[in-house]
Amino acid sequence: MIDPHSKAFDRTYEQLAPHDGERRQSTELAALPRGLTLAISREAGSRGASIARRVGAQLGWDIYTQEMVEVLAQEGALHHEIANELPPGATEWVDDRLQHLLLEQSISRNPQVIELARVIALLAAQGEVVLLGRGAGRVLPRASTLHVRLVAPLADRIAYMGQCLRLTDEEAEEQVRRRDHRRSEFLSTHFHGKPGVVHQYDMVLNTGFLGEEICADLIVQAAKAKMDALFGNDE
Repeated sequence: MIDPHSKAFDRTYEQLAPHDGERRQSTELAALPRGLTLAISREAGSRGASIARRVGAQLGWDIYTQEMVEVLAQEGALHHEIANELPPGATEWVDDRLQHLLLEQSISRNPQVIELARVIALLAAQGEVVLLGRGAGRVLPRASTLHVRLVAPLADRIAYMGQCLRLTDEEAEEQVRRRDHRRSEFLSTHFHGKPGVVHQYDMVLNTGFLGEEICADLIVQAAKAKMDALFGNDE
């Protein structure tokens, strides 16, 4: 990790901050994002990836997993490729969003985390994407984001993890606890939040009781309802 108090960070922050006489017109930026983004947070073993795939298939939206977002944040060429395909004003909206997060101290000053947040915002600027993990719900504005938390009883999560990774019960339990701790630490360290605070989410679904299909259907219904409320129904 780069030292957040280094000159490298200061240059990054200066690039985000607007200079006198360079304020952009708010009318153009207000139109972004131009669609809804689904941000899914999940407990380890709560079937988040499977449910995200179901939702993406039903809505016809692209899905970006935690690993995919991290790769995009590290690969500058892919980073710029995404930005070049966005509508006018998108990159300015992203810079404004990051500046807001920094000024509100909602994100850490670590340059790598800022780049991660930038990729999340770039993906969301076009709308109609599913983002799984990496604090996407903390980065994006609530108005244009459906923020969902997936949970399940510990026994169910251990059983699912063991089945997926072919682990013993003891190994699966250790894996679940380790992943939960790692994700919680990441969120608290870099986005100053706690995953267990339910009021930050639009929906909290217990996948152990409801199952993948019902959870996916409920998320899709909520996404369509929020899109209609935000952008109107063109049908």
